[in-house]
Amino acid sequence: MADSELTNLSDPRHEARRVALATLFERAFHSIQPEESVLRVKEILEENEVDQELLSVLLKGVAEKSEEIDRIIEETAPAWPTNQINKIDLIALRIAIWELLFSKEELPIKKQVPPKVAIDEAIELAKEFGGSSSGPFVNGVLGTVVERYLEGKVPPPKDENIEE
Repeated sequence: MADSELTNLSDPRHEARRVALATLFERAFHSIQPEESVLRVKEILEENEVDQELLSVLLKGVAEKSEEIDRIIEETAPAWPTNQINKIDLIALRIAIWELLFSKEELPIKKQVPPKVAIDEAIELAKEFGGSSSGPFVNGVLGTVVERYLEGKVPPPKDENIEE
């Protein structure tokens, strides 16, 4: 097992992303309350240390920004409408895009991560829980997101329901 794999297995922030992925995946298929799904996933992973603050902010942030995030995914992967993307890949993308583009509004500076970390985490989650093409697919979409949105070519889309 590589050093990065050992680090990820004991990293509370990685565990928070894993729990967020599992919780968001469960929500995609079942109409349950967010609190109930968090409790169920935490029970499964109770032996692991989880960054509770990051988990809470990820779940809230991805849920609140999901329409904007999905528009970004559709713009950066036009051949893949969100309803045709593997759910694990889609949720890994949503988490990473939230961290890349929206986390500065919600997370304290010490909890924010560089783009490379957000991308690497999403790729690892996609490879761990998705199919054989999940890692390269997530990497490609996130590379385009970084190129377009973080390198200043296009501002992220605004939620039309929010008044500025």
